[in-house]
Amino acid sequence: MRRAALWGWLVVLACACVPVPPHEYIGATPEPETTLLPKDPLSFDFDSLDDRSVSAPAFRGKPAVIAFVVSDTLAGQAEADILATLAQQKPDAARYALVAVESPEHRELVEGFVRFFNDKTHGGLLGGMANSDLLLGQGPFGDVRTLTVVVLDARGHLVFRKSGVVPGADIARVLATM
Repeated sequence: MRRAALWGWLVVLACACVPVPPHEYIGATPEPETTLLPKDPLSFDFDSLDDRSVSAPAFRGKPAVIAFVVSDTLAGQAEADILATLAQQKPDAARYALVAVESPEHRELVEGFVRFFNDKTHGGLLGGMANSDLLLGQGPFGDVRTLTVVVLDARGHLVFRKSGVVPGADIARVLATM
């Protein structure tokens, strides 16, 4: 009996000495990555989902927030909701766009996706489909095939780029500096 109790205490002591890694919740989003930003204004033109252009010339004169998303992922849906909230709360701060990094066959699905989030903003979100460069991980924004959020200044310069779900407060802070 004493021997069993002694072994029990030894096990407890051994477990107390084992380092425990920090707890990470299931579904936790990793910290967004920051990358170097190009110096020149960007040139781009995406296939618009309605009659409003999602292009560099259309965005000139006002800051723009563009989220490159995949519509059927939780991360893409979360970022779309964040952009919809910003577009609703700060409609004059920027132009807000969701660009689906998906093949053209998914256009109808993406249209419904953008429409769903536009109901919250009363049309405050622009929607676009990726071009062939974007689908290959190329183009002026770099590889945005995983969720990426960018902010352009009023002249079209890239001033912010992060991968992963980016909180609205981070985007709002960037917009407040412009």
